[in-house]
Amino acid sequence: MSPSDPAARVLLVDDDVHTCRLFAAELRARGAEVVWKTSSADALAVLAADEMDVVVADIEMQGMNGLELCQHVVERWPDLPVVIVTAHNDVERAVGAVRAGAFDFIAKPADLDLVGVSIDRAVGHRRLRQEVRRLRRAVADAHGFGSLRYESEIMRNLGRLLSRIAETDASVLITGESGTGKELIARGLHDAGPRRSGPFVALNCAAVPEPLLESELFGHVRGAFTDAHASRHGLFVQAHGGTLFLDEVGDLSPHLQPKLLRALQERTVRPVGGDRTIACDVRIIAATNQHLEAAAIQGHFRQDLYFRLNVIHVEVPPLRARGRDILLLAQAFLEQYAKQVGNPIKAIAPAAAERLLAYRWPGNVRELQNCMERAVTLAARDGIGIDDLPERIRNGELASASGNERSDVPLVPLDEIERRHVLRVLDAVRGNRTNAAEILGLDRKTLYRKLRRYGHTR
Repeated sequence: MSPSDPAARVLLVDDDVHTCRLFAAELRARGAEVVWKTSSADALAVLAADEMDVVVADIEMQGMNGLELCQHVVERWPDLPVVIVTAHNDVERAVGAVRAGAFDFIAKPADLDLVGVSIDRAVGHRRLRQEVRRLRRAVADAHGFGSLRYESEIMRNLGRLLSRIAETDASVLITGESGTGKELIARGLHDAGPRRSGPFVALNCAAVPEPLLESELFGHVRGAFTDAHASRHGLFVQAHGGTLFLDEVGDLSPHLQPKLLRALQERTVRPVGGDRTIACDVRIIAATNQHLEAAAIQGHFRQDLYFRLNVIHVEVPPLRARGRDILLLAQAFLEQYAKQVGNPIKAIAPAAAERLLAYRWPGNVRELQNCMERAVTLAARDGIGIDDLPERIRNGELASASGNERSDVPLVPLDEIERRHVLRVLDAVRGNRTNAAEILGLDRKTLYRKLRRYGHTR
């Protein structure tokens, strides 16, 4: 379990007292809370009175054996995983137990490390099932700004920033990877701001050919160029009194950058082919997935225009840095598309949720949205299963209880896996150590010590 998870509550059931004491001592050393009983009847009494995370039961016991105990648990507490411990010559019965609802089985003599891994997986599976159910209830009550929905602390911090700047009239530069919801943020700022009664006009600067982009922004007069049969107002004038959102502003050509700067400074535009300026009162919100500051330093983007756009900077984190927001958004998209197509799908199966959490989402929220639309369209049951997910997500690498890895993946020490993961999270949040510590479940001092050990001093 991760450092931030509560201790796993394990119920051990074995009629051999020595085995119970040995297993209990080992699991407690791993941080688990352990209760052990020497009969199935006593174990059922514990479950009726208290909540446990996993049951580990020997298959051969006097009275009610482990298989019968498993059947009782599955019937009365279907979300409580059971791990069966069996002799080597009784694997067939153990497989039958798994088919009957047991989460896993372990053959004797039981390797304590393998027992620990199996328990961790079982507890993680139980908590994931609980999380999926909770998300169905939480979608409507999730924190949000505009159309954004989130629960993670990194997004709550962003939401608090957006709420503060919405009531201002300052220019905003929104940066982040493609598909993170930059236009949703721009619309949210407009809808929550003083210009909410005015128009919201959006333009993707990369989607309009350069010869037409100047006319699109500033308008043109009749006869200014071929096919200009009538005068036309540009988007600056159309957005008068409201907000103009310039997406992919980093793709503006050097020819247009000084003209945009002039329009922002003077709050006037000159239509193509015209000799008079037109006053326009707009709030500018720009967005880019490029590192615009670096482009300005390198001379690829005008520094004065960069500073004019970047009065307030909003950095949108990638989906992979948002933790459980992945499942919250997936559930919200599921409900949205299920309603549209009239499909009675209600939830995401825990195994599918595990794959969603394991995937890195290079396309961010947009990719997740497309994934859930596809899953809802193809699903033939009342829930989204692994088979309903795209192949790239379905075949993602996940840890297994047996510890088996793909043969083409090099085996590395555990410390190296931790180092890579810590640095990957730090990279995902663009070096923000506070956010990285939060995602990793570490306090900041512990993270700093690890980074110093890795030689990462930036």
